Amino acid sequence: MLHRAGFASLALAVMLAATAGAQSAEAGRDEAMSEPKAAAIDRDTLDRWASKFRGWHYHPDHVVPPNPDDGLGFEMVDCPLVFRHGDEWRMFYTGFDGKGYQTALAVSRDLMHWAPRGLVMGYGKPGAYDHGGVTFGGLLFESYDLGAPRTLKRRDGRYWALYGCYPLQGGYELRPGAEGAAFSEDGETWQRVSEERPILSIEGAAEWERDCIYQPWLVEHEGLYYNFYNAANGSVEQLGLATSTDLIHWTRHPDNPVVRNGGPGAYDEQFCSDGKVFRDGDHWVMIYFGVGRGGAHIMAAFSRDLVHWTRHPEPLYKAGGHPLGLDETYAHKVSLVYNDANETFYMYYCAVGNKGRGIGLLTSRPLEHDATTPTKE
Repeated sequence: MLHRAGFASLALAVMLAATAGAQSAEAGRDEAMSEPKAAAIDRDTLDRWASKFRGWHYHPDHVVPPNPDDGLGFEMVDCPLVFRHGDEWRMFYTGFDGKGYQTALAVSRDLMHWAPRGLVMGYGKPGAYDHGGVTFGGLLFESYDLGAPRTLKRRDGRYWALYGCYPLQGGYELRPGAEGAAFSEDGETWQRVSEERPILSIEGAAEWERDCIYQPWLVEHEGLYYNFYNAANGSVEQLGLATSTDLIHWTRHPDNPVVRNGGPGAYDEQFCSDGKVFRDGDHWVMIYFGVGRGGAHIMAAFSRDLVHWTRHPEPLYKAGGHPLGLDETYAHKVSLVYNDANETFYMYYCAVGNKGRGIGLLTSRPLEHDATTPTKE
């Protein structure tokens, strides 16, 4: 999450025992994933693949304001996660109430007007790894294709989510963060897999992730689950990868972090965070946020194999691009969906500016209520 109090401050009771077969499969996949590093993707290809995400159109205001009328006492909202469920669109969003994070639900018919529907998951028990609150980051979807309907998938008869969390209340993202897993029968009421033990934490962490584990993103591909997560060493965040065959037991990739910070002066010099990964034809795109050059910006990296990534050095969208000042401080933490009814992509993001911290919207085509000016690249 980005607040981190300025850029430097910007710093299973139910656990299932893995079978020998699952462990063997995981080990075999790890060996395959440790093959020699793939060649970097050339700049012309990066430009071509990124072009479809540029020049999008503004929505003039937050679609979920910093203080939504949800009865939960939130002072600001964060981390949209949008998907299709039945005949409505749903958004999990994270709210901060002065003590910590909680995840709430809003619903919509048109992807622009959102109505709060209450709490999804609140604070964990005192002493638990998620007592400081939870923020849903990754859902198990039927398809991760860029233009596919973002609908929930059942595994073992249940829907599944990964979430970021914190152990302490009383502030914003009090370290050390960790990750948990949850399941649901209906997609609305969620239950922790474990109240005792996270799925990923700083226990056993490498140097680059020793201080805090942040937000997960879940991808299923060819029978393997991928968890792309950001983590911190001091005030520097980068993106790592862990894999699993059961959504409970995770193995960190040996070449982590898989998306590293740019060099001095880069738009992601300090943070590479909160990556969202989709299949786009013959390659994968990761939309993440970078921190550098005085702001938080929406960035992209690309891969042919989900493991080796090449960053595009230029943001898809820079903080301060909104003509009305909605994101003059930060533009970050996206959620991307495609609406085939009007053949339009909707990119929700945390827009922090002159109206506080809320959920903003960019669209690939102009909509009735959008500002008329396309975004600056």
